[in-house]
Amino acid sequence: MKDLVRLRTSLKEEIEIALNAQAKMEAEASQKYLAMASWLDRNGYEKSAEYLYKQAEEEREHFLKIFKYLNEVGGTAITPTIGEVQQEYSIFKEIFEVALQSEIAVTIAINKIVTKCREVQDYATEEFLMWFVKEQREEEKNARRALELIELIDESGSGKFVLDKEIAKIGQAE
Repeated sequence: MKDLVRLRTSLKEEIEIALNAQAKMEAEASQKYLAMASWLDRNGYEKSAEYLYKQAEEEREHFLKIFKYLNEVGGTAITPTIGEVQQEYSIFKEIFEVALQSEIAVTIAINKIVTKCREVQDYATEEFLMWFVKEQREEEKNARRALELIELIDESGSGKFVLDKEIAKIGQAE
């Protein structure tokens, strides 16, 4: 039966598996950003929290984009189970260090799928993934910018207020 189903799509099984894993990674990223936003909210970083609430929604959109693509091309999109995510952070900076590492991991995962697409000549999926390649360049840049701001602006006193405002501006139209 499985062979008959596979005949209804040009999507290779290994690419389908990789895309489902990537969809899960995007869903997990959404949950991580949501937990980070909550920590920021609880600790007085209201504007930074808003920024990460938006990031959480954006990651959810990335998840849905891959999920819908899988179904569109005749694959099987699998709703991922997400485990526990980190809820507490020791300091403000830690959130953005974790965020950058998460974005780097997503970039590496996307690049591996693109490489696999080229190996199996799945040019449609490769073309679909080019949007994510470009998006990841921006996501990594934004995460690095947050860390730069944290290093430039002293968190004590009014610096906390300034830092919160500046983080919120990251990624806005320049």
